[in-house]
Amino acid sequence: MKLIDVGVGEIVKVEKNTAHNYLKERFLALGLTKGADVEVLRKGPKNNLTVYRIRGAMIALRNEESSLIEVL
Repeated sequence: MKLIDVGVGEIVKVEKNTAHNYLKERFLALGLTKGADVEVLRKGPKNNLTVYRIRGAMIALRNEESSLIEVL
C-alpha cells in the first residue's frame, strides 16, 4: 500500500522509499525511513496536499510525493 492510500487518523509504518536522487534524500532528512511511524493528520484542499506527523513533526506532502512511499 502507498502512503497516499492511507486514511485520515490512521497510523502506518514506512516499508520502502521508492523516490530517487534529491527527493529520496529529502524524505530521509524528514525522517521517512524504514520502520518510522507516520500518522495522517488531514487532507488539504482538493486532496492535493496531505499533512502527516512524522517523528513528532508535522509535514505536508503532495500526492506525487506520497505515492513514492510504501507503507504497512
